[in-house]
Amino acid sequence: MKLSLDALVMLDAIDTTGSFAAAARALHRVPSALTHAVHRLEDDLGFAIFTRVGRRAVLTPAGRTLLADGRQLLAAADELECRARRVATGWEVELRIALNALIPFDTLLPLIAEFDAEQHGTRLRFDREVLAGSWDALTSGRADLVVGASGEALRDSSLVSHPLGEALLLFCHAPGHPLAALPDPLPLSAIRQHRAIVMADTTRALQARSTGLVSGQNMLIVPDFSAKLAAQIAGLGVGHLPPFLAQAAIDAGQLVSRQTEAGPVREPVHLAWRRTHDGHALQWFIKHLSTAHWRAALQVLPR
Repeated sequence: MKLSLDALVMLDAIDTTGSFAAAARALHRVPSALTHAVHRLEDDLGFAIFTRVGRRAVLTPAGRTLLADGRQLLAAADELECRARRVATGWEVELRIALNALIPFDTLLPLIAEFDAEQHGTRLRFDREVLAGSWDALTSGRADLVVGASGEALRDSSLVSHPLGEALLLFCHAPGHPLAALPDPLPLSAIRQHRAIVMADTTRALQARSTGLVSGQNMLIVPDFSAKLAAQIAGLGVGHLPPFLAQAAIDAGQLVSRQTEAGPVREPVHLAWRRTHDGHALQWFIKHLSTAHWRAALQVLPR
């Protein structure tokens, strides 16, 4: 075959990093060798894969088609490797864990260290998901385990979910925001008049959702909680934040936590995984994260 998995890895790295030089560094190869390999592949295939735009390497239409389908082959090959290793040893090559944005990553560091100390050889990969994106990560195969999948559990027989509890969200605004002039509890009619700062749902296939919004409220959509926090501190809008993120800003006087007539927002969160995945690393994390100790560490309240 003219096209190999190694060639697809090379093309993916060039497209992801944007240049031959950056891809060579990422792949620990000499840039000239990478350039030669691509030119040879283009000769073998009979069409150009990349064109140069300034200093960037940009896929041609044919190259884009090749890599789009090629990435599916790489994902399938990776999953095949993982399945084969699970059959042989029971331990996954890689465990992909998606953290809902409501879960603080820092609190998991001791658990990761404990897992590493046992030297099982499984590589851990963590990604962030927001709202319905947590469930979508499982159904699409982007994740093997989701910590803190939010909202009601997805009704899908291919998934298993265990409730962790509820994540508390604080309604906050900057001290100089117009809502500061109103007493608690803030009426929803007053909140509706001011823009909400919200994070984009990371789902790709499921129905996107939101939480804590007032019907008809204007929105500023931001990419993550760090951006949401910064925008609310800057007075660009209002919204709900988890205590682990908001408390330092509240203590510093940069934000004010308020009561609303709708009452506290408590978002149900779950541990969830695919029913067909039975690897030892997955079971290790499920066992530990299901304990009361780790539910408390993740700042999850009993439901």
